[in-house]
Amino acid sequence: MHNDEKMNYFWKGVTLFGAISASILFFFFLFKLQNIFYGIKIILNILSPISYGLILAYLLTPIYNKIEKRIEPFLIQKMSIKKGKPLAKALSTFITLFFMITVLTSFFWMVVPQLYKSILGIVDLVPESIDKVYSWLDTIFENNPQARKVFSDYYNQASQNLQQWFDTSLIPTIQTIQTLVSNVSTGVYRVFSFLKNFLIGIIVAVYVLNCKTTFASQAKKIIYSIFNKKLGSAIIHEIRFVHQVFGGFIIGKLIDSLIIGILCYICLTLMKMPYTMLISVIIGITNIIPFFGPFIGAVPSFILLLLVSPMQSLYFIIFIFVLQQFDGNILGPKILGDSTGLSSFWVLFSILFFGGLMGFFGMIIGVPFFAVAYHLISQAVNKALQKKELSTNTDDYKNIP
Repeated sequence: MHNDEKMNYFWKGVTLFGAISASILFFFFLFKLQNIFYGIKIILNILSPISYGLILAYLLTPIYNKIEKRIEPFLIQKMSIKKGKPLAKALSTFITLFFMITVLTSFFWMVVPQLYKSILGIVDLVPESIDKVYSWLDTIFENNPQARKVFSDYYNQASQNLQQWFDTSLIPTIQTIQTLVSNVSTGVYRVFSFLKNFLIGIIVAVYVLNCKTTFASQAKKIIYSIFNKKLGSAIIHEIRFVHQVFGGFIIGKLIDSLIIGILCYICLTLMKMPYTMLISVIIGITNIIPFFGPFIGAVPSFILLLLVSPMQSLYFIIFIFVLQQFDGNILGPKILGDSTGLSSFWVLFSILFFGGLMGFFGMIIGVPFFAVAYHLISQAVNKALQKKELSTNTDDYKNIP
């Protein structure tokens, strides 16, 4: 037997062994899937401080960069480059962290107590408000007995379900939050664990903010060591695109939602609406979700106001419509621009798909994630068409039967 034939049999054996090993690993993965997910969950829990730090650093990077860009030239001019750059980083980090802590402290000291009081006030007013709304709607259907009966049946069932939810779910949750500090066995441990992870996350964020240039250089070094120069440059270009889409969309949407929440609070206060802080927080948080956000936030807020005053709830719907028109046509485009490049259909598709997979979090990251996937698929399709010497313009394919 010649050496070539021996090598041929050898490589066939290696291929067969690799295929069998891969099959065994695949079946092992399927049967042990629950244990694997449990192991991944443990690892993620261990790395949660790192996750907090990376998320904080990513969100604070635009603020840090703007401060450093203004401070660094001044300090370098007054000192040497060797002393000015480290001092600029230290001052930028301090100002950025001070800004973050101020915002968080203001939120907890100003917003959370009012939210708590609003929820307790709603619970106390529910029985009286249900009767008031029932009387108001009963008067509307006074001349239509059939519609009145149908409405009465549905309304009684809905009010019973609402009261049951308050008694069995909401009130125990509020009481749990109120007594969380005194609950030694679970509450204190969870609060302490979260605070510990968050504080460590702040330290991690400080390191990342100061060393992000070094980390980026190391990442480029690894990419160029694995791939050739052309492919490495292409990968880095795509990573920049991913950062541009995610950073532009998420940070821009957070700023947009904060402004909408503040505007909502100011306008509702001037309109003398009840539960202004609670409703403004709901509107601001749900506004982070594209497309469906305004509707998701308006529905529970409308129900809250309906329990107090039906006319105020109607005024609120008109106000929300005006506010969302302002956000969708003026404020949103001004802040976000065309950060995703997706059409309305694909925005809707990505929200529904990723929202179904990951809930509220998926509805937030679904749009930028799908925008990146859409961009990569479009590039692959265009390159394939160019190799076949075909047009990459979509309009050229409209008249093809």
